[in-house]
Amino acid sequence: MSILAQRTIEAAFAKVVHEEMVASIGEEAARAILARAIIRMAETAGDALAAETDTPGIAHFASTLERWKRDDALVIDVLRQDETHFDFNVQRCRYAETYRAMGLGELGAILSCNRDGALCGGYDKRLTLERTQTIMGGATHCDFRYTWTA
Repeated sequence: MSILAQRTIEAAFAKVVHEEMVASIGEEAARAILARAIIRMAETAGDALAAETDTPGIAHFASTLERWKRDDALVIDVLRQDETHFDFNVQRCRYAETYRAMGLGELGAILSCNRDGALCGGYDKRLTLERTQTIMGGATHCDFRYTWTA
């Protein structure tokens, strides 16, 4: 199953759970709980990625991007890839499109974008992400700038 298909299933479930939490505890608390849960999932996913290799680093991490691109989920332009940097822009994001089509545009950043930095922490503390904008947030592209610090 592609990650896009998996995220679609997760989002359908999260939508109903979020609605129930909002009714019980309010929007702010519901979003905070959902965000914490998604971060935990991302950290666990990062740990699983790291377990696939004996030598975690930018090269291995970059090779995993193909999983997120399946089903034409992301159209990217790689700007730089070397031993310490992996920089790219996402020009099209079907994750964002899918969440909006599901009526989850307001939660899309929590359900998807929120994972990216947390994934790094699970993968290896030497990997960090700097991103200043996302398609989900209304920008024309997402700017991913990964750095590996020895």
